[in-house]
Amino acid sequence: MQSPPPPPVTIVALGDSTTAGTPAFKSPVEAPPDGDGNPESQFSHWLMKTHPGWTVLNRGVNGERTDQIAARFDRDVVTAKPEVVIIIAGVNDVYQGRPVSHVTTQLRAMYDRAIAAGIPVVAGTIVPYNTATDEQNAKMREINAWIAAEGRRDPRIRVADTRAAVAAPGQPDRLAGSPDGLHPDVAGYRNMAAALAPVIAALRKT
Repeated sequence: MQSPPPPPVTIVALGDSTTAGTPAFKSPVEAPPDGDGNPESQFSHWLMKTHPGWTVLNRGVNGERTDQIAARFDRDVVTAKPEVVIIIAGVNDVYQGRPVSHVTTQLRAMYDRAIAAGIPVVAGTIVPYNTATDEQNAKMREINAWIAAEGRRDPRIRVADTRAAVAAPGQPDRLAGSPDGLHPDVAGYRNMAAALAPVIAALRKT
């Protein structure tokens, strides 16, 4: 006798361009109702392709800083009542010259908002872009180290190293492939999904 299929799982992917799928895809937030472009240019597509029972809602918006993403948290995350939220944000803050503390404060506020709503958090590390200066790369490394530390300190947060997933071999500050030097290519988005999937799966078993 076959066991019944597992219940469907709703996951919200919250973030900026690397969640939206820029440059080849616009998210449903950017281009309602279903998004626009090449669907393979988003990690949410690959998560659903490899896990048919998962519905991953792409709530990425190109160019947004952490404070802008946090401002739509209730609308885009809490109202969806997901089993898990993926949060990847901070690269635009760095690009615009905001301090590391601005990013970590906003990220922690989003983590806390999710936890208060009973939604487990998968925290992704911010991904590289090829035109980043030494100072910008140093800031991104500092933010990512903070994210990793939060994951070790707080069992309600699990970390996926999405930066490493898209980085060039031996060049952690450059994208392995990119159509514009700023965002991953389709293979990169697929690799982000591969890094996120086991973390999501492990979190759902706890």
